[in-house]
Amino acid sequence: MKVLKNGWINGLIGVVIFAGSLPATRVAIADFTPIFLTSARATIAGVFGLALLLLFRQPHPQKKEIPSLVVTAIGVVIGFPLLTAFALQSVTSAHSIVFLGLLPICTAIFAVIRGGERPKPYFWLFALAGASFVAGYAATGDMGVSWKGDILMLIAIILCGLGYAEGAKLSRNLGGWQVISWSLVLSLPPMLFLTLFTMPASFHAISTSAWIALGYVSFFSMLLGFVFWYRGLAQGGIAAVGQLQLFQPFIGLALAGWLLHETVSWTMLVVTLAAVLCAVGAKNYA
Repeated sequence: MKVLKNGWINGLIGVVIFAGSLPATRVAIADFTPIFLTSARATIAGVFGLALLLLFRQPHPQKKEIPSLVVTAIGVVIGFPLLTAFALQSVTSAHSIVFLGLLPICTAIFAVIRGGERPKPYFWLFALAGASFVAGYAATGDMGVSWKGDILMLIAIILCGLGYAEGAKLSRNLGGWQVISWSLVLSLPPMLFLTLFTMPASFHAISTSAWIALGYVSFFSMLLGFVFWYRGLAQGGIAAVGQLQLFQPFIGLALAGWLLHETVSWTMLVVTLAAVLCAVGAKNYA
């Protein structure tokens, strides 16, 4: 019971950290190209990950674990950051929330396919309801329409769900922070090359906010968040703890209201409560 509780606590911390990822990405791509932003954040996080592995003298992953680490890297180190960066050039933040609402059920599907989990039928009922509440709320907003952005976001969500499930499966034996660190290290050579190849000719025009956003997505979104997230998924179950992602869009909106003084509507609070109830219900049947 204590392990399950810790899993939900760690998972929630991870979700809170991830909640600032898309807003920070939106700020960063105002001054950086999507390819440079993706490769630079992976490179910075990869250097930190390598330092942690060396500092704590972690053993190399087993040969049989390398393919799963590659899949994890493709999903969460490269795929999701790159595709969302491109998508956010043509869709609004509200539009992207529609797809984030699909992330929990996508993660649950891969938890069955890759993680060997078997949630009860009622789990899927609550998971679908939670995704519907979040997506429905976002769909009521004023959103730009871009089929290109929609396709990119959909593929990004699929890759992210795969990366979450694959990494969580590895975390059961390898450890949460070790999984993301090794995934980053495996990605480091090509990401470093792309960073140098796509680096802006001059950094004089780069705004302070863009640098802060790059720092956030590099250290928090790309490394620290996964330390808690993968540990939480491994402790509490991939499908169950994955439902905490239903809170991510609303935590992001709450942060926007607090930091940017944006209005938080009563409908947001109602839908947030509905999402909480769905997550609790899904937890009971996972």
